[in-house]
Amino acid sequence: MISGVREAVVLAGGEGTRLRPLTNNRPKPLLPVLGRPCIEYSLRALSAAGIEVIDLACAYKGKEVVNQLGDGKSMGLNIEYAFEETPMGTAGAVKLLEQKLPDAFVVVMGDTLMDIDFQKVISFHQEHKAMVTIALTEVSNPSEYGIVGLDRQSRIVRFKEKPAQAEVFSNLINAGVYVIQKEAFSYVPKGVKFDFSKNLFPKLLEMDHPLYGVRLQGMWKDIGRPRDLLDANLQMADRRGSMMRVEGVESEGRICATKFSGRGAKISGPVYLGENAALGKGAIISSSAIGGSSRIEDGVRINDSLLMDECLVMSASRIVGSVIGQGCEIGSEVTLTNCVLGDGVTVEGPVELEGRTLE
Repeated sequence: MISGVREAVVLAGGEGTRLRPLTNNRPKPLLPVLGRPCIEYSLRALSAAGIEVIDLACAYKGKEVVNQLGDGKSMGLNIEYAFEETPMGTAGAVKLLEQKLPDAFVVVMGDTLMDIDFQKVISFHQEHKAMVTIALTEVSNPSEYGIVGLDRQSRIVRFKEKPAQAEVFSNLINAGVYVIQKEAFSYVPKGVKFDFSKNLFPKLLEMDHPLYGVRLQGMWKDIGRPRDLLDANLQMADRRGSMMRVEGVESEGRICATKFSGRGAKISGPVYLGENAALGKGAIISSSAIGGSSRIEDGVRINDSLLMDECLVMSASRIVGSVIGQGCEIGSEVTLTNCVLGDGVTVEGPVELEGRTLE
């Protein structure tokens, strides 16, 4: 039996180019889900699984990651940072840490929302004496991901990275969570860009090393695009919210909130309201996430949208299907439909905008 796994490498170096302008001022792992950095959910879930040490590999805006997460002690972790000057691929980034890693450890992609049971993946790895165990999840459209084929014993028999529709043989995809024996890195060359899914795993499979797949339990959500980030917030609000009742507020559905004001407002969940959010009289919030210290004035309607912290939406405006960055100011009688606004954008009214991206 493999000894207990107590260390994890979390890769948090991605630029999040498809999320711009939301990632102009912050790296993808720090994008908010219910007011917390996306990466924090993975870190807390790792801590709950008995992980004690996190090697956090940063690149793009790495200083912001350090400033936000610190030493990790508040989450029961000891976070040690590594900064990648030249992109070396996912496996190559871990290869740089090889000398300090234990015989078995976890690798996690830090730019995906994961509120999952890591202990199940670790236990499966130990029980099957695998060289690599890959956590898998089901998706409806696997062509955007790396798909995995298993035999009846859950051993991996084939991979296909981003298959064409005619090449899809499974809806099980690589969820970006691995438990790995250190010896696997003897097959990763030094100083060469090398990826897990494209290079290392197919090589290990070809050499008949024991690679296994296990379905993860919990919530997994890719946040590669603004719409994905919005959906992640709504799903998590539904997962963590409750059927709360607030005096003076007409509410239904699941609501995730601690301290807000909203007398005369109407809320239809799933809804997240950050700390000190203020809703005006007649404001209607449905299936949305509103960041902390945001002010929503009288008669505003917000549906199917995400507003980050410290936003102001003035009276009689309407926001639908949109993602609004931190500190934005939306004037009176503004209608935004399917828009993305970077941090600090001001939109003066009256005006109607649809499908616009504003920096």
